[in-house]
Amino acid sequence: MLLPILQVHSEDLSPYAIVCGDPFRAEVIASKLDNSKELAFSREYRTFVGEFQGVPITVVSHGVGSPGAAVCFEELIKGGVKTLIRVGTAGSYSADVPPGSLVVSTAAVREEGLTRQLVPHGFPAVADLDVVQALYEAASETDGLVRKGITVTLDAFFQGVEEFPHRKYKQAGALAVEMEIAALYVIASLRGVRAGAIVALDGYADADLREVYDPHTDVVSQAVEREIMSAISAVIKLHAKA
Repeated sequence: MLLPILQVHSEDLSPYAIVCGDPFRAEVIASKLDNSKELAFSREYRTFVGEFQGVPITVVSHGVGSPGAAVCFEELIKGGVKTLIRVGTAGSYSADVPPGSLVVSTAAVREEGLTRQLVPHGFPAVADLDVVQALYEAASETDGLVRKGITVTLDAFFQGVEEFPHRKYKQAGALAVEMEIAALYVIASLRGVRAGAIVALDGYADADLREVYDPHTDVVSQAVEREIMSAISAVIKLHAKA
């Protein structure tokens, strides 16, 4: 079956998919796999397949923001993917979790618009517990700080005239903010598959990103490398328990 937006055939996909925003990060992730090959590059959706320790893994980029990412998640699930792991970046809510740290998202605050059109207001966006545990164990085996907890998903990247309530979510215990995890978790719940996410922190959420955002630092690059290997290792751990 041809998936019309990703432009790949379902029979070429594996049950495990690692997803990320950046098409070029997808290429980096795929380079860690054995026998990797690119299947398609359609819009922001770049798809690779390969294997690690004999386990087939699909890698797909989903672009920026929940609506476009949701299209990717839906088509992957339609194509037979049963476990999805997002590898991304996020802004920290605490100096105790500085840039360069990793956060495994246990659940996401739904402060974006996409999921409001899919499920009722009070429906939670929650990760699969087995995926969370596999990601946390794998990340804890790397060098560097790793935490697990609640993240916030929103649509706006740069500030406007409306003030987003970062302070309230920080006080409530949220660890970081990004743009796609809530959509991933809600869609996974709706379609009966597993999902989890790990993010590398690349700055602080309450900063004016138009002025200070710079994800191209050594500490962030090292964290991204750690999260990529953590996601791959998590897939191997999950497969071993299947």
